[in-house]
Formats: sequence, structure tokens, C-alpha cells
Amino acid sequence: MANKRVKEFFQLGDVGNYFFRVFRKSDPESKPNFNLRMMHGINKISILMFLAALIVWIVKRLA
Repeated sequence: MANKRVKEFFQLGDVGNYFFRVFRKSDPESKPNFNLRMMHGINKISILMFLAALIVWIVKRLA
């Protein structure tokens, strides 16, 4: 039972799983095109920048 709670605590959720989508097996017949890969790359960068700005904002508010 405690093992299950620890596992649930460390789940990444939707945003975390978005970053590690590469490791999942996808349909071998479908090949993502260049535009789709670039869109996902830009989305990942924007999420990281938002989280960094949020951390900076919180640190400034607490200081």
C-alpha cells in the first residue's frame, strides 16, 4: 500500500509526460513531419521558460 502512494507521488503528470514522449513506442507507419517536430520542440522550450520565470517570480516575492 505504501509503495503505491510513493509511486503516485512521483508521477510526472501530463506536462512531465510530454517531455518524455520520445521514449514511447509510436505507430511505425506514421512518420512525423518536420513541422510537427518543430512545433513540439518550441512547445517544450516555452513550457521550460514559463516554469523558470515562475520560479524566479516566486523567489523574488519571498525575498
